[in-house]
Amino acid sequence: MRRTPRGPDRERTFTALYEAVYPDLLRFVQRRARAEHAEDVVAEAFLVVWRRLDELPRDQDDARAWVFGVARHVLLNADRGEHRRRALGVRLASAGPHDVSDAPADGVVDRLDLSRAWAALPDAHQEVLALAVLDGVTGPQAAAVLGITPVAFRLRLSRARRVLRQNLDHEPQRATTPAGLTGRTTP
Repeated sequence: MRRTPRGPDRERTFTALYEAVYPDLLRFVQRRARAEHAEDVVAEAFLVVWRRLDELPRDQDDARAWVFGVARHVLLNADRGEHRRRALGVRLASAGPHDVSDAPADGVVDRLDLSRAWAALPDAHQEVLALAVLDGVTGPQAAAVLGITPVAFRLRLSRARRVLRQNLDHEPQRATTPAGLTGRTTP
């Protein structure tokens, strides 16, 4: 952690961080929240970052992961609020079906299979897979975003991949070992 200076230097630090992280953070949030709320969540996350700028890690990649962690916490808080609203009987309209009429048939089937397999994943599995595959965050950085150790992240990622593979009904291919025995390979 570093002590961020006050005044113009603090503003420059924040501005540079904002410009470097905003596009990736917006995509990160859009995959986890309704599209119409994504920019609000990112704005709230950057407000928290501004308030806690003194806690910003020195390393640029670690700082990026830290901002992703802040956004994740903002999303979790929003989810808790949503659950409270549902408990009070307030229902929000859900998004309509996706239009896939212009897509090639094979691609549509693959996307539908992946979409179903993804939807069947528990939220925790979706989170680790999204961090590892979609957000371009390294294992240690993703662990920091989730507030867990890198070893715990690797275990969660391994489990999530296995469950996704099972949901897609794909078995790992068999490989032949030098002794002629068969063994499983992991993709």
